[in-house]
Amino acid sequence: MKNEEIKEIIIAIAVLGFISGFVELVRGDIKILAITLVFGAIIIGANILSKKIMASRLDADVEHEIWKMNRYGLKPGDRVNKSIWAGVIIPLFVTIVTLGSINLMTILTYETRALKRRAAKRFGPYSFTEMTDYHNALVGAAGIISALLITFITYWLPGNYWMIIARMATSYAFFNMIPFSKLDGSQIYFGSRVLWSVLATITLIFMIYSYFILLV
Repeated sequence: MKNEEIKEIIIAIAVLGFISGFVELVRGDIKILAITLVFGAIIIGANILSKKIMASRLDADVEHEIWKMNRYGLKPGDRVNKSIWAGVIIPLFVTIVTLGSINLMTILTYETRALKRRAAKRFGPYSFTEMTDYHNALVGAAGIISALLITFITYWLPGNYWMIIARMATSYAFFNMIPFSKLDGSQIYFGSRVLWSVLATITLIFMIYSYFILLV
């Protein structure tokens, strides 16, 4: 990993932990905030690791960064000179405005690139030396699946704290499935709409069960 990537991953973990523990922080419960920071590191760490493993199997590399935006309109010239850290500003703004009732976890994006060995190993009429949209979608899907697996595993563990990470992981998968800008959902959607539809349906089921059925 490059130093810049590591720095932005650490910032992403801090943002995820803060917005997840915002309500408890307002109430003065620092302990829960510390727990959400640890859980945030687990969720983002698993997400990144799974993407890198999938990318490696496709003879590619994947880099992560804070979700950035530089377009403010529909016209080609509607851009700002310096990218805005949307992955920090928007989640924090939504959390504060809604007093923690909505935790928008759209923090990180990723970009894949083919390694030199891909061109050397891939040959034949159906081979590709560059990353295809479908292969890029597989990388993003690996990250979403890792979050859902965390939800599934921690759901069966005893203790209330595990429910926190289960809901955090579910929300992380759900919001990152939104097909917008450079978010994971957008890259999966344009790589394979079938894959996106399946993952979106599963994620929605997890979300409904985690936040509605378990509250009954």
